[in-house]
Amino acid sequence: MPLALLALAIGAFGIGMTEFAVMGLLPDVAAGFGVPVPLAGYATTLYALGVVLGAPLMTVLGTRMTRKQMLTLLMGLFVVGNVITGAAPTFEVMLVGRIVSSFTHGAFFGIGSIVAADLVAPQKRAVALSLMFSGLTVANVVGVPAGTLLAQQVSWRATFFVIAALGVIGLAGVAGLIPARPEKAAARLGHELAVFRNPQVGLALLMTTLGFGGVFAAVTYLASMMTEVTGFAPPSVIWLTAVFGIGMVGGNLISGRFTDRALLPMLYVSLGGLAITLAAFSFTAHDKVAATVTIVLIGVFGFATVPPLQKRVMDQAAAAPTLASAGNIAAFNFGNALAAWLGGIVISAGLGYTAPNWVGVAMTVTALGVAFLSSVLERRSAGRGQDHGQGRIVAAGSGVDAAAGAGASAGARDASGERAGEAVRN
Repeated sequence: MPLALLALAIGAFGIGMTEFAVMGLLPDVAAGFGVPVPLAGYATTLYALGVVLGAPLMTVLGTRMTRKQMLTLLMGLFVVGNVITGAAPTFEVMLVGRIVSSFTHGAFFGIGSIVAADLVAPQKRAVALSLMFSGLTVANVVGVPAGTLLAQQVSWRATFFVIAALGVIGLAGVAGLIPARPEKAAARLGHELAVFRNPQVGLALLMTTLGFGGVFAAVTYLASMMTEVTGFAPPSVIWLTAVFGIGMVGGNLISGRFTDRALLPMLYVSLGGLAITLAAFSFTAHDKVAATVTIVLIGVFGFATVPPLQKRVMDQAAAAPTLASAGNIAAFNFGNALAAWLGGIVISAGLGYTAPNWVGVAMTVTALGVAFLSSVLERRSAGRGQDHGQGRIVAAGSGVDAAAGAGASAGARDASGERAGEAVRN
């Protein structure tokens, strides 16, 4: 695989750490600013909404800049956002820092996905995507637990300063390893928007919103669930987040291999497995061993959805994929925001810390239904196209037969005329 994929993975690692580290820091952030845990969950919700808004806005800038220039700009903005978050004097300013850093997320993965896919042969594109997203998953194995430990030993602020430093490394990787090519990061806005007329693009985005959102319904409040329900001590959250990350890495890499061969079946398996696992988590959360196993499986099935969901959008929007690709990353995070918000509602309603798991089940099952609908519509569309093609062939064949018949009739008339002439002469 090209070395440039390493640069994308480095950037993904930094972005993944700033996105997911909050799930282990929520109790510390809440205590530091004197706000309740559900309110501190807005650090996740607003980050996700920032991705939703930032993806199209940053993509518009991409119509004037090359892909490498855009990726460099995005990593610089990411560093600034995390510095603001770590230095924030108030909860509100901290949220502003989260929004600033979130603006880079969608466009980075959207443009980065196109760069990764262009670096390899068509039959290896899902593998290239999974390798880029591996930076995101490895961040959960190494970065998030390390960030949680640093928060517990020093301060949650120190975690965000370290993330900013990682952003600087990611910036250097993008600048040094991504090839400089003249292609713009995005086509003209009109071309980028035109692909959304395809209903399959909209269905793919809806699948992403609901499917991956189901993961965040559970993991946003993972620290509180494990300490308040399962009975783990707060330091255990460090290795529990690492366990979740290991599952993410495995699910992402396995899915990348199978998605290139059978995209929709891989999507059915991952979404179905995720729904079952989230439902089970409401019961296994009361036992330490069972809860740990379930957390691994949530990571496996949750991130097994990523390569097929991202490739599905890119395939359906192949004519101008940048905005659709970035929009799909926005859809991932809109689902995260929706799930975190709904999870906070059910907790505040007194239903307990396991209640968000059922929110995740509802979202994931709905996503599976959308996937089946998309497949049915695609088969019908292909069938209509085949029928039209056969109709044209039949019509052409009828024309040939008619021409042959006309030729035969003309031949018969000529023969009759010759026989009549012969009779007159005789």
